Amino acid sequence: MIFESHAHLLSNKFENDRDEVIKRALENGVYAVLNVSDDLKTSIEAVKFSKQYNNIFSSAGIHPHNGMDFKDDDLIVIKQLALDPKTLAIGEIGLDYYYDFCDRNVQKEVFVKQLELAKSLDMPVIIHDREAHKDTIDTLNLFKGNLEGVIHCYSGSAESAKILLDMGYYISFTGVITFKNANKTIEALKAVPIDRLLLETDSPYLTPEPYRGKRNEPKNLVYIAKMMAQVKQVSYEFLLEKVWDNTFELFKKAKLYRKVLEEK
Repeated sequence: MIFESHAHLLSNKFENDRDEVIKRALENGVYAVLNVSDDLKTSIEAVKFSKQYNNIFSSAGIHPHNGMDFKDDDLIVIKQLALDPKTLAIGEIGLDYYYDFCDRNVQKEVFVKQLELAKSLDMPVIIHDREAHKDTIDTLNLFKGNLEGVIHCYSGSAESAKILLDMGYYISFTGVITFKNANKTIEALKAVPIDRLLLETDSPYLTPEPYRGKRNEPKNLVYIAKMMAQVKQVSYEFLLEKVWDNTFELFKKAKLYRKVLEEK
């Protein structure tokens, strides 16, 4: 059984076959999907969408790309959405210095406010970090011991991964680990213990081999998991069992649904 910890099912790239995408995921062993939000609109829609399927969960949060549109009143809405039983985390939130769509100081301010909200709600966070490793680590360090979460689509070094692990974070890897030029990411994967790993596609982005270049979807997690098992030198079945457990350990609200999911 596989728990997809990060997909964007409400992307317009799934507009024409969203139901079929979810069906294919289930047919390929993906028994649960965390549909991740990136702005206030998708946060609201994600919570509504989770009501349509037993195996779909939601998150609520403002992506760093959308920080310029952030208003303090948004935190009130995000808090209400976070109280929904199927909303598992605050996210995705963080810093992105690759595109710089939002002023970096504004990104940091919005990031900290959402981390403070997650702390007050005792909820995990889903962290986006692109080309902002030092500032991400420094910001998360302000909350060390008071927050847990996952660094999604990890792209940092093995050394940075160890720092984040010491803070108590989980780390997830995407289809990038199947790419021929993924040496740095593979080294980071080697540094992460199996009990701190999660699986994600970041659909519709970052499609793994052998489908690189095409639209990604949760069913492709099998290719990421097989590569992860190969790198960690464990059986595919053992890896899936451990990561399934890990996901419920982090996203504790999902435990209420675990029995139902496992009976599928």
